[in-house]
Amino acid sequence: MRSKLNNSRLLIYSHDSFGLGHLRRCRAIAHALVDRYKGLSVLIITGSPIIGRFDFKARVDFIRIPGVIKLHNGEYTSLGLHIDLADTLALRESIILNTSKVFKPDIFLVDKEPGGLKDEVISTLAYFQDTDTQCILGLRDVMDSPELLKKEWKKKNVLPLLENLYDELWVYGPAGISDPLHGLDIKQVVKDKTLFTGYLPRQLPKKVDIDSIHFPDKPYILVTPGGGGDGVEMIDWVLRAYEACDTLMPALFVLGPFMAAAERNAFIHRAELLSHVEMMTFSNHLEHLMVEAEAVIAMGGYNTFCEILSFDKRALILPRSHPREEQLIRARNAEQAGLLSMQDLESDRETETMVIGIQNLLKQDKPSSQELDALLNGLDFVTARFGELVSD
Repeated sequence: MRSKLNNSRLLIYSHDSFGLGHLRRCRAIAHALVDRYKGLSVLIITGSPIIGRFDFKARVDFIRIPGVIKLHNGEYTSLGLHIDLADTLALRESIILNTSKVFKPDIFLVDKEPGGLKDEVISTLAYFQDTDTQCILGLRDVMDSPELLKKEWKKKNVLPLLENLYDELWVYGPAGISDPLHGLDIKQVVKDKTLFTGYLPRQLPKKVDIDSIHFPDKPYILVTPGGGGDGVEMIDWVLRAYEACDTLMPALFVLGPFMAAAERNAFIHRAELLSHVEMMTFSNHLEHLMVEAEAVIAMGGYNTFCEILSFDKRALILPRSHPREEQLIRARNAEQAGLLSMQDLESDRETETMVIGIQNLLKQDKPSSQELDALLNGLDFVTARFGELVSD
């Protein structure tokens, strides 16, 4: 059922210095909301350099702020502009704040980073304190290990932001499986405004020209490291299994747009020698490729995990554990719940181990062998809660 909420506005902030996860999550939420409320306009502010490669529904638009990228040493640098990082951050903060003043949203939804990149949304959060705009922080089901998250949030002085500048916290997962705030010194006032939404389910995008999508011959396994910037070890391990065993089910590798060119080209060259492997850099129709696949091998980021559950796909997860343990924790929880299987990227990555893992993948139960309906209600919760907040 569609409601009006005439002239209502949602502003979403996604810092997105790297990867696809934050942007894809925000896009899913935006599309669900405009489907539900025909009087709603959604504006996404993001630093993603590839946001223009995605399709957006009517009444969803975006502003791309100057990009920054995180280096291997943990520091940031400007992505496209040859100017000082401090100037880039000042530009970003100014665009976010002034956009907020002009757009006048009913809800300001911040994705994952409470203060924004290098505290760039704190001034906007403070500005909204004297307005009718309500500020919401959206958090993944898993952020990091409690020890690492506690250290990171202490350094960024996050807890006062949760206590004073946010009206609600939405955790995009079910309370029974994981709690991103577990083990932290959280005051009761923060616990009281924390709501668990359930996982955010995914649907196949409509109005897509199916003929424009290159599907491999069926059956096939989809292999994806998401954005690909940290997926070299994962792709190499799985590709070695295919090089060693020509009886494995054929695979389609989607490397991701952020994989370094040298590694990407080396993988493509290796794949050209294998008759049962196809490889591409990027597809903005990954959902369709996943739906048609027999199984999925992935790193286990939040969005890929939600797609695996939504499309009921057998999955083998190879989670990274550095610099965050988020994927590792999520994969362990999901394996214990009988939703998927996993292999440890921190192991010796023996070729035979992966061959056996792929063979067993096709024998394991689908996620639907467990009760999924109670887990995948996140978008219903978010759209309903948004309507309540704006109506009030």
